[in-house]
Amino acid sequence: MKKVKIETDYIKLDQLLKFAGILDTGGQGKILIKKGYIKLNGEVVRQRGKKIVKGDEIEIKDIGKILVI
Repeated sequence: MKKVKIETDYIKLDQLLKFAGILDTGGQGKILIKKGYIKLNGEVVRQRGKKIVKGDEIEIKDIGKILVI
């Protein structure tokens, strides 16, 4: 599991995927989110702008997990 530290109160899901170095572009994130390949704390999320806060766990199908600290 990759740990990603944020300095703000929250970060939007699509921004986090790029910030964490998981994806090269926001467009790739948009596709994965739309297809339901992203889980937030065990629940499929389809909102690109979903607010992610410290302690959240993101799982990307066939890629891995991110813990936001």
